[in-house]
Amino acid sequence: MTEELLPPALRAEINAVLDDAGVHADRRLVLRMLQTAVLLGEDRTDRLDLKIASAALSEMRDAFRLFAPFRGVPKVTVFGSARTAQDDPLYRQARDVAAALAAEGWMVVTGAGPGIMQAAAEGAGPDRSLGVSIRLPFEEKANTIVAEQEHVVAMKYFFTRKLMLMKESRGFICLPGGFGTLDEMFELLTLQQTGKAEPMPIVLLDQPGGSFWHGLERFVQEDLAPTGVISPGDFDRVRITDSVDEATAAITGFWRNYDSLRWVGDVLVLRLRAEPTGDEIAQLNEQFGSMLSSGRIEGSGPLPVELADKDQLDLPRLTLHLDQRAVGSLFRLIGAINRLGTAPSA
Repeated sequence: MTEELLPPALRAEINAVLDDAGVHADRRLVLRMLQTAVLLGEDRTDRLDLKIASAALSEMRDAFRLFAPFRGVPKVTVFGSARTAQDDPLYRQARDVAAALAAEGWMVVTGAGPGIMQAAAEGAGPDRSLGVSIRLPFEEKANTIVAEQEHVVAMKYFFTRKLMLMKESRGFICLPGGFGTLDEMFELLTLQQTGKAEPMPIVLLDQPGGSFWHGLERFVQEDLAPTGVISPGDFDRVRITDSVDEATAAITGFWRNYDSLRWVGDVLVLRLRAEPTGDEIAQLNEQFGSMLSSGRIEGSGPLPVELADKDQLDLPRLTLHLDQRAVGSLFRLIGAINRLGTAPSA
């Protein structure tokens, strides 16, 4: 996208406003947002479009402020139906898996409503719950667990709400639900498949003996994959289970050895918790060499740009030139990294 610039005199006035406000960090980005707002006015943008843009930016600011104090705490988002009753086995599953993850040091993010959302907030407890609610004329207000601690932000638009339900979390648990739950689950899969989001663990949790997610699995395998609209194995990135213990282990285990990734030019850097041996790296090349556009998977220390940014300098790395068409399969490589003999036991 070509950056459209305002006249120099107007840019100078905006910069003076930023000086007066004491805005110095990431100033270029703030300047770009202000310029865009002015250009929207110059374009004589429709009033409704301006209201959408203004509300979205305002809501994102509110959400960023909600999450900011907990930036270093791992978070899991729990999706599910607002209509699930408290005596439903699914309600107990959501409550129990949230409690198990909270005991492991995780915070639980929900849509702040009733049903599964309330169950997960109950399980995590008020101190470890965050809510991103949606303002609807027929829905209840945010549940009291998140509301009492002021751990909630309200959104007008589903797209901003969905962004914040996904952006901050390092894992996702979906329980059976309706259109909204399925929409959230499929968006997760789409973001992972296309590489628009970093690989994350996704668990589809059912009630004991339940068949809801296995029905979806059959549809994917029998109707989607054979027609070529998805690739074989695209659904392998999710874990289907009716076990709270297995769901908890799938979320925490994804981060057993894998820590994070960063692109440096066309080089993908994977940061690990434990340094792999030469033999282990050779095994990874044998298994996943087809995912590379060139070269090999190599052990590495921090690259120069990472040193300059002081970015996770204490962690060992693997570097590779990933074929962009294989970006949706990174979860397989991460799974193998977590199974290495040198990986931490927990």
